[in-house]
Amino acid sequence: MDLQSIKQRFGIIGNSPLLNRAIDVAIQVAPTDLTVLITGESGTGKEVFPQIIHQSGSRKHGHYIAVNCGAIPEGTIDSELFGHEKGSFTGAHEARKGYFEVADGGTIFLDEVAELPLSTQVRLLRVLETGEFLKVGSSKVIKTNVRVVAASNVVLPKSIEEGKFRQDLYYRLNTIPILVPPLRDRKDDIHLIFRKFTTDFAEKYRMPPLKLTEEAVTVLKNFYWPGNIRQLKNINEQISIIEKNKLLDAPTLKEYLPSGRTSDLPVLYKKKEDGFSERELLYKVLFDMKKDMTELKKIVLDILEKSDDHDDMEQTKALLVKDFGRDLIIPKPHTSHSVKITSPKDDPDLQDDLDVEDYDHSEVIEESLSLQDKEREMIKLALEKHRGKRKNASNELGISERTLYRKIKEYHIK
Repeated sequence: MDLQSIKQRFGIIGNSPLLNRAIDVAIQVAPTDLTVLITGESGTGKEVFPQIIHQSGSRKHGHYIAVNCGAIPEGTIDSELFGHEKGSFTGAHEARKGYFEVADGGTIFLDEVAELPLSTQVRLLRVLETGEFLKVGSSKVIKTNVRVVAASNVVLPKSIEEGKFRQDLYYRLNTIPILVPPLRDRKDDIHLIFRKFTTDFAEKYRMPPLKLTEEAVTVLKNFYWPGNIRQLKNINEQISIIEKNKLLDAPTLKEYLPSGRTSDLPVLYKKKEDGFSERELLYKVLFDMKKDMTELKKIVLDILEKSDDHDDMEQTKALLVKDFGRDLIIPKPHTSHSVKITSPKDDPDLQDDLDVEDYDHSEVIEESLSLQDKEREMIKLALEKHRGKRKNASNELGISERTLYRKIKEYHIK
């Protein structure tokens, strides 16, 4: 059976080289009993290829059973595939044959095979390797001669890395791989498929078929189509029913296309700045903030040291607390003690402006970058400001009074 007759028989539209290659592989593998793994995005039409393989091979007179592995609950999947004996579990009122027993001599299509539980994957691997399986609740080995075709829209090697899929089962299924291309890789086929859907819906709803302007065809081809053929069919049906004007232009078509990626242009990848990792960038930002805060405190100290206005100092301090969310301990001018500031003896920039003797007893304290320390300081500051009234302090901090009470106990704040 040649390529064109296969397309006509199974309703496949398009002349993309990638599509033709996938169909050709399916035709070539059909006369054998090799296991086939079909991969591709959701909505690309993977379900057609198992039918091509079954109908083009020696098993075409046997049973063909398609199983959606993702639609069967985990607790019953083994029973569905391999059958069960009476009384083997709650609700098993009678014995039942599984798909592998019913399809003996035929083909089983396992769609969404990546959704199979690991325990079921072990059973499936045994069937593929030996042709034998056990019913649920039975110790009797049953032989079967079934051709298995599997499909997945999930990248199975990634699932293997995540421990969700067995590597040995992957290699056993992937004897003959078939990749179904996404719609965006079949640009010249998009308009052909669109016209086929248009004709179908015109007959179904008894209305004139849609026609596209050249600009609309360009929009159609350049759209990314994340849902592939299924999405194209859905949008076609919407437009066929809603639009009274059957000549569709580009602006009207764009109204039906979802916002976001409207073309197949590559997404810009934002590289890490200067090759830093996220953790390194975070540390860099924190240390830069610390440096800026230290310099700011030196500037503020310089300004206040030159001013004898006590009210001005208090206003500046209040502004700093408001802007930075924490109390900056500012030394009083012309005193013999200060804290949290490096001695002018160690800082040439301050030696010209300040009296060195006034800061002989200054204490150098490294500023903590711990979030817990900052939170503890903020809570203490709020409680001092509101004279221990937790309700007012919690409103100031923007947290509930219960949370504040828990934090007070956690940090042992008196």
